[in-house]
Amino acid sequence: MDVELWEIRQHMGQFPPFDGLSDELLDAIAESVEIRYFKTGTEVLKLNEVLDELCYIRSGAVEVYRRRGELYNRLGEGDIFGHFSLMRNHRVRFPATAIEDTLMYFIPKDVFQRLCEEDEDFADFVELERPRLESVAQQQKKSNDMMVTRIRKLVTRYPVMVESTISVQDAAIQVGQAQASAVLVINEGSDNPRYSFKDSEGKTWQMCGILTDSDFRNRVVAKGLSPQTSVGDVISDHLITVQSDASVYEAMLIMLRSNVHHLPVLYRQRPVGVVHLSDIIRYETHSGLYLVSNIFNQASVQGLARLASDVRAAFVRMLQEGANSVMVGSALSTIGRSFTRRLLELGEEELGPPPVPYCFMVNGSMARNEQGIVTDQDNALILSDRFDPEQHDEYFKALARIVSDGLDACGYPYCKGDIMATNRQWRQPLHVWKGYFEEWIANPTPEKLLHSSIFFDLDSIYGEDHYVETLQDLIAQRAPQAPRFLAAMARNALNRTPPLGFFRTIVMEKDGKHNNSINLKRRGTAPMVDLIRVHALACGSKAQNSFQRLNDIDNTQLLASGVSDKLSYALEFLHMSRLRHQMIDLQEEREPDNNIEPENVDDSERHTLKDAFQVLSNAQKFLKFRYPIPAQR
Repeated sequence: MDVELWEIRQHMGQFPPFDGLSDELLDAIAESVEIRYFKTGTEVLKLNEVLDELCYIRSGAVEVYRRRGELYNRLGEGDIFGHFSLMRNHRVRFPATAIEDTLMYFIPKDVFQRLCEEDEDFADFVELERPRLESVAQQQKKSNDMMVTRIRKLVTRYPVMVESTISVQDAAIQVGQAQASAVLVINEGSDNPRYSFKDSEGKTWQMCGILTDSDFRNRVVAKGLSPQTSVGDVISDHLITVQSDASVYEAMLIMLRSNVHHLPVLYRQRPVGVVHLSDIIRYETHSGLYLVSNIFNQASVQGLARLASDVRAAFVRMLQEGANSVMVGSALSTIGRSFTRRLLELGEEELGPPPVPYCFMVNGSMARNEQGIVTDQDNALILSDRFDPEQHDEYFKALARIVSDGLDACGYPYCKGDIMATNRQWRQPLHVWKGYFEEWIANPTPEKLLHSSIFFDLDSIYGEDHYVETLQDLIAQRAPQAPRFLAAMARNALNRTPPLGFFRTIVMEKDGKHNNSINLKRRGTAPMVDLIRVHALACGSKAQNSFQRLNDIDNTQLLASGVSDKLSYALEFLHMSRLRHQMIDLQEEREPDNNIEPENVDDSERHTLKDAFQVLSNAQKFLKFRYPIPAQR
């Protein structure tokens, strides 16, 4: 796409109803518009003339009149008109006149019809009267806007880009002249297709890094490097980006999860801007997720612990604003990761730099980005193979204790199964971890895997990320070729069954502690996550999130057509039922748990719960059939 078309789509993407459109639909608009210019006083539309285009104001101002000549509306940059005529008889009902020199885009009727057919929000916008739209739609969306607004709306200018061979001094000059806070570093060629793009002249470039204002201070000035040092020598090759049609919410989670303040925005592979965390904060200053910023500003465990109540408040608010389980799980996991990362930073400040490199690994729901408000901690340490227990273990034991105790103080209780880095067994060098996974996969038994299956949900949150990536690669390579391992994992996944009795009735718990209730985690979400994990291991998926695993499973056709969708719908409903009941507990000042009581379940939810449990039950029956125990040789 050339620069002119890009400017058209970028401008329109800032204003409703175009700001919520996909990149594909914006492309279709930009490629079809006709550009016209009107001088002050010129008629734009005449009463009853044929109209086959939607009118969009790029710059200037237009007045729209009723049939008898009364002023109906005054419109400016980003406004549309003519849509009522397009939806009726294609005759102008409201004539319009330019009251300033005005530049306009005209969108053909076939493209307009496509937008109405393919995007419900666009159709709702143009079918409602404008004043009603502003009063109703904005009220419905204002708190939840981050979840639907595209990140491209926050991009206000092209990024500064320089080749890696120029000096940091020249790069700093360009950043200063552009009044930017970061520069993207590019090279000719396309070694990495993910970040390769063509400029307006057809030349191929590859983005290879970013240099921020803090990098200039910390990597150049603080280290006393020469101003003539090339930018390629000081950039990090760990590049984190976001696509332009991702939501503001998604972009924020990426930044907070990765602990970066600058995020290059890509249209396909082409960089179109850089968003700073402050841009998002200015856009939505009231989001409860911004307690993450407070987390990194705390200087002590006590300060972090005081934020625990804010986590619960953010949880309640997200559910009240209509967030789904993926949004809630991602947000709470990001918050939990931030607590952990900050505790590690405080630990290193207290203990000094680590004697050897390490990676702090999380497991379970945090690794899957499916954390709820009722959760404990599951973590481990992967240490460099240069680790010497006699010389180094006291440091890492102390670091693990600081993190574990700190998480407990912040509302993440100690793991009852002792899956924590404080346990020497889970504080080992990389080669030992490789041995663990090799042994679990090559010589499995259900008993051996009972307490170790949680490690097959794994992610890095601090340190040497590639240690965890190495283990993920090992699992993806070995697991699909290990039928005994898959059979053992499947048997464990059948230990917890949904609470269905004869005739699909829901059976209540009778364990004394939570009598006449249903534990939605133990009897619903946990067994669902377990069986999805088995299928994901069988197809070599490296995804950790259950919904992403289902996508990978569906792509391999391991399950019959439509089964992955049913599992996804059932898991989403079970997750949301559990989360909503925890919200009720918090609102009624009870300690939240995973149980729901019949009096808190209406007829509609009870009916859908039975359907979800039936999907789980059917999936478990297939699991046993799909992964039989191989005959002994």
